[in-house]
Amino acid sequence: MNHHSHPQPEPLDSSAGPLMIPPAEATLALLEARRSVPLRTLAGPGPTPDELDRLMRLAARTPDHGRLIPWRFILIEGEARAELGDRLDALYARQNPEMAAGKGDMWRLYLERAPLTVVVVSRPDPASKVPEWNQMLSAGAAGMALTVAASAMGFATQWLLKWPGRDPQAAALVGVRAGEKVAGFIHIGRPRMIAPDRPRPALTDVVTRWSGDQSMSNETP
Repeated sequence: MNHHSHPQPEPLDSSAGPLMIPPAEATLALLEARRSVPLRTLAGPGPTPDELDRLMRLAARTPDHGRLIPWRFILIEGEARAELGDRLDALYARQNPEMAAGKGDMWRLYLERAPLTVVVVSRPDPASKVPEWNQMLSAGAAGMALTVAASAMGFATQWLLKWPGRDPQAAALVGVRAGEKVAGFIHIGRPRMIAPDRPRPALTDVVTRWSGDQSMSNETP
């Protein structure tokens, strides 16, 4: 995997004070309101070509230890949705000959529900000094950046990982290569409704502050 050179920042003046950047209240409000919506509630139109280019550039602005770019995106839109859906349906039927009648087009219908599906693909470099776990987390961060950017542009999303992303043969039809894994199918469209928010975890359940006493209490005898 190629590393990319970037200009290095000027040496920091040790006497320089902090930059007091004002909070972006609109961004904070967006993050507070962002939520996933059911796939069945998505509709067209999807992003225009210019919107899509901007969306993907924003998704690529994600933490990336070592500048490895350990992820990539596969776009499924337009007529490609039906074509890929038909191929997935055929594979699913071969793998599941007992499949009930009437289910023969379910993956085509699945992909046609949203005008755009972005497949986030994790492609860690095992030869890198950067741990693979870090690289995989970078792919997840790219997916989250994509969902936030889509929300900021007026779209809604649902991030799913169903059979086409979990089955190796199906993933190969999607375009996933050896050594890669699907991090998620992110479906993007216009919302038909404002989805109610789901319960969020209480901070007391997910936030702790480190203390020396706590660290000692967690040591294994």
